[in-house]
Amino acid sequence: MIADELLSIEPQELQFPFELKKQISCSLQLRNKSDNYVAFKVKTTNPKKYCVRPNTGVVLPGLTCDVIVTMQAQKEMPLDMQCKDKFLLQSVITSPGATAKDITPEMFNKEAGHEVEECKLRVVYVAPPGPPSPVREESEEGSSPRASVSDNGNFSTSEQSAVSRSYVQRPQPEDNSPEAKALISKLTEEKNSAVQQNKQLQKELELLRHHSSRSRGGIPFIYTILVALVGIILGYLMKRT
Repeated sequence: MIADELLSIEPQELQFPFELKKQISCSLQLRNKSDNYVAFKVKTTNPKKYCVRPNTGVVLPGLTCDVIVTMQAQKEMPLDMQCKDKFLLQSVITSPGATAKDITPEMFNKEAGHEVEECKLRVVYVAPPGPPSPVREESEEGSSPRASVSDNGNFSTSEQSAVSRSYVQRPQPEDNSPEAKALISKLTEEKNSAVQQNKQLQKELELLRHHSSRSRGGIPFIYTILVALVGIILGYLMKRT
C-alpha cells in the first residue's frame, strides 16, 4: 500500500520547544483521504518519555482527528539539542461503523496479511520563544495645560489652540467599559473647568480695566476743582486787601 494513501498527516515531524522541567505538547492532524473507515495506532521508541492521546482511534471518511503528543518534563538539556526518538503511525482499513473499542493489535499485524500503511515521524527540538521586547511608553503629563491671559484680557490664539488640542488629542475610548466612561467624565470636567476659568479671568480683567479708566479720568477732575478753589480763595483775599 502506498504511504499517505489512507491518512494525510500534518506536520510531518514533531516539533517541541524544549524547556527544562516543563511538560511540552504538540499536535498532529490526521485526515482520512479515503472512502473507508480507517483505524490508526501511534507507537514510539521511547514510551516512558511521551504521552499520546489518543494513541488509537478510528477516522471516518473525509473527517479529521487531532492527536496530542506530550513530552514529559526533562531534567537535563539534550546534547546539541538533538533527539533520536521516533514515532510510527500505522493505519488500516476497518469495517464501517467501527469505533476505538473495536481496535485490536492484530489489525496492524502485517504477517497476518493485513495491508498496513505506516508513516515514520521524527522528533525535533526547537528553541523556545523568547520574551517579548519591552515597549517604551511615552510619559504622560499629570496636570492639565494652563493657558495664560494676554494684556487685553483674552486668551492668545496660540494658547487657545493648545488648549483645544489638549482635548482633541486625548485618546478616545473605543468601548463602553467603566474605565472609558470614567475617562470621558474626567475630560469633560477638565474642559468645563478651563472654560469657566477663562470666563472668570475675562470678567476680572474687565473690572480692572474699568477701575483703571475711572482712576485715570478722576485725576484731572480733582485737579480742576483744586485749581478753582485756590482761585476763589486768592480772589477773596485780594478783594479784602
